[in-house]
Amino acid sequence: MTTSQGQVISIRGSVVDVLFPHSLPAVYSLLIAGENKQVALEVMTYPSSGLVRTIALTPTQGLARGSIVKNTGHPLQVPVGNTLLGRMLNVFGEAIDGKEQLSASKWRSIHAAPIPLGDRSTITDIFLTGIKVIDLLAPLEKGGKAGLFGGAGVGKTVLITELIHNVVSRYKGVSIFCGIGERSREGEELYREMQEAGVLNNTVMVFGQMNESPGVRFRVGHAALTMAEYFRDDLHQDVLLTIDNIFRFIQAGSEVSGLMGQLPSRVGYQPTLATELAELEERICNTASGSITSIQAVYVPADDFTDPAAVHTFAHLSASIVLSRKRVSQGLYPAIDPLQSDSKMLTPQIVGDRHYQIAQAVRQTLANYEELKDIIAMLGLEELAQSERKIVYRARRLERFLTQPFFTTEQFTGLEGRMVLLKDTLDGCELILNDDFDAYPEQSLYMIGSIDEANN
Repeated sequence: MTTSQGQVISIRGSVVDVLFPHSLPAVYSLLIAGENKQVALEVMTYPSSGLVRTIALTPTQGLARGSIVKNTGHPLQVPVGNTLLGRMLNVFGEAIDGKEQLSASKWRSIHAAPIPLGDRSTITDIFLTGIKVIDLLAPLEKGGKAGLFGGAGVGKTVLITELIHNVVSRYKGVSIFCGIGERSREGEELYREMQEAGVLNNTVMVFGQMNESPGVRFRVGHAALTMAEYFRDDLHQDVLLTIDNIFRFIQAGSEVSGLMGQLPSRVGYQPTLATELAELEERICNTASGSITSIQAVYVPADDFTDPAAVHTFAHLSASIVLSRKRVSQGLYPAIDPLQSDSKMLTPQIVGDRHYQIAQAVRQTLANYEELKDIIAMLGLEELAQSERKIVYRARRLERFLTQPFFTTEQFTGLEGRMVLLKDTLDGCELILNDDFDAYPEQSLYMIGSIDEANN
């Protein structure tokens, strides 16, 4: 046995203990085992002298006690560069789209330190999406992190697809989609939708699928970030990194932690939840040469926003977009809750005084309507004072004006997608708030782009 070789001592599910009698591999080193070198292991800890505890990134079938394990001498690496565009990859950088394998010349370690604070850009820019309700009430930060919160089936993936479509066509940047714990059906549908929308050629898709080991789901986010960092730092491009779903990254970390024998923390999560999430999130930032803007779908377990996974994710975000099941039932798409969604960018210093005042007036009107709903349900609209009725009419028109047909759902709705300029959104909301559209039926404002499309 050479100095770079060890042998398997024990196998417990995805955890493999390996004895290295001569020299220990470094933490995060990639080890290769199995007859055909088909088992990949990543070093996690050192339980005792000469022993390393690893997590398997591939199935451990065929591995047995006494099997020889080889230290590659480097961490898990992924390919980077323009050759990745239009392709679908796994955590090892292997093509999984049925086409020929990649012939990338540059490979990078998936583990990297965040950019030092001194090298980050301090200029705050708004990242316009062309989606009315987001640009008005929860504007995204260029180089920031936005969370899409919602339970199952409220439209997180549809919204992410639309954002990719709008960003690629508006910013001419690069989009990286990272699927953590995705079902194969979702990945295949997304691939076809992107192909049909014409955005695939500027997109890299990286998947750690639901049926893969927790080690893969735990590391696929780092792999996608490494590819994004190359586009930002070496090719000086703006990158949109969409992650679906960040909760499954936390879940994979919890599985890995349990397998490693760590004591669970609150609600059964891993004790290292905050650190692991920060290691991933802090690498997403702005520099003078380019930016990585991240939009992350966050599954909220049982719609409980006090869950530790949701709480820790909130701490990293500059904008929170909350999707509401109630709005889905009302047919208001995108089903974004205007009262719960918020952004740190929505201040007069950043968005300007006019945008701030209109956004506050819209939110106030909708909040007042929410309070009046109980009275309307019990006594009817007729029992309200004239001023309160005005609020209800305004709020209902605003709710419908903030709906929008999407490009990615054209084949389902039959409505042509709209990308709306921020100026058109502000003008429309201002006119509705000033009662200029009182004579128009509510339905004329439903599923339109700018206010000019409303027909009496």
